[in-house]
This record gives sequence, C-alpha cells and structure tokens, in this order.
Amino acid sequence: MKLIVGNKNYSSWSLRGWLAAKQSGLPFEEITVPLYGEEWEQAKKVGDLQPSGKAPVLWDGEAVVWDSLAILEYLADKVGRERFWPKADAPRAMARAMVAEMHSSYQALRSECPMNVRRRVDGAQITDQAAADIVRILQLWAEARARFGNGGPFLFGTFGAADVFYAPVVSRFITYQVNLPGFAQAYAEAIWQHEWMRQWVKAAEEEEWVIAQYEERPQA
Repeated sequence: MKLIVGNKNYSSWSLRGWLAAKQSGLPFEEITVPLYGEEWEQAKKVGDLQPSGKAPVLWDGEAVVWDSLAILEYLADKVGRERFWPKADAPRAMARAMVAEMHSSYQALRSECPMNVRRRVDGAQITDQAAADIVRILQLWAEARARFGNGGPFLFGTFGAADVFYAPVVSRFITYQVNLPGFAQAYAEAIWQHEWMRQWVKAAEEEEWVIAQYEERPQA
C-alpha cells in the first residue's frame, strides 16, 4: 500500500490517515507531499492525489481511498473491525458517534486553531464558538473515559478509532495551551507519548516547510 500525506506539522487529516494505517498493522509506503507547493501541484496533475486533490490518499493496488474516515474503514475491513472499534455494542456505538462528530463538526476550533505541531501560543484568544467546541469535546472525552475507559489510558481503554480522530485535537490543545481538567490532561499526555505520535512529532519538528497562514497568532 502507498499512503500520501501532507506536511506533518500542519496536516491534521493526514495524521488521522497515518495513524489509521499504523493501527492496521499492515505495511505501507509513506509519501509526504508538502501542502500547496510545486510538489503538491504536480501530485494533483499526475493523479497521486486524485480524485479529491487532497491528502491523505491511500493506494492499495487498483483501490484508491481518499478521506481519513474512509481510509480507516477500508483498513478495518481488511484486518478486522475489532482492531479499530470496541467489541461491545454500547462503547462501539459511542465511539462511532464521536468519530462521526469529529469528522463533521468543530469548524470554529479548526479554523481558529489550525494544527501546528511545532508552535506554542501564549494566551491564545479564541471566540465563544471555538470555546464551545472545546467544551463539547471535553464532555465527550469525559463520558467515554468514565463509561468505557477502564481498560487503559485512551478514550475507550485501548487505542482505537476514536483516538485516531481526536489525536490532532490533542495537538491543538498543546499548541494553544488550552487549560484542561485532570482527566483530559492525562488523556492528552497518553496520546502525546504514544509511540506513533512521538514518531509523527519528531518528523514534524524536522520539516523545513513553513506555511505562513498557519503561523499567525489566533485573534478573538
């Protein structure tokens, strides 16, 4: 398989696709294409990023899968869904709902606080809309941990699909130094110290590419 990702410092959706590929346990070739540069435009022209023109994209023989959630589900079909999702109905239902909500929601937080692994912002100012997104996320984390987190430090105990999709949120909370309650801080630390996250962060820190629009200080 071949997985095309964008800059590790900025591309939250690429992080999700990459973590899903790692979680699958299947071997894959990783290709990083810097967002919006000449290589990006060339990849669009030759079709590596088609049909979406975005990253990540997973190529598996004649199969091409774009969109992070579709990539995760494709891989789950290949290796067994229990590698990604809780076995029991109740936690699996909540995990699916949380992933779907992450996939489609939190637009204010996304736009005001773009992922930037290398950056740390003191006193970031965010709107009430982004603050409401943060509150909602923390509520979901609290419920998942309280109801289904006894098996380990992640949202549903062991690392799975929900953690794949909320890992970039953890990165945002660290970048913009969001004050977290104790349970959420413990979860964020578990994600940040995960072997795969350490690999991603190390690679992001070593990248030389800079996208100016993602380096601006958030304003209220």
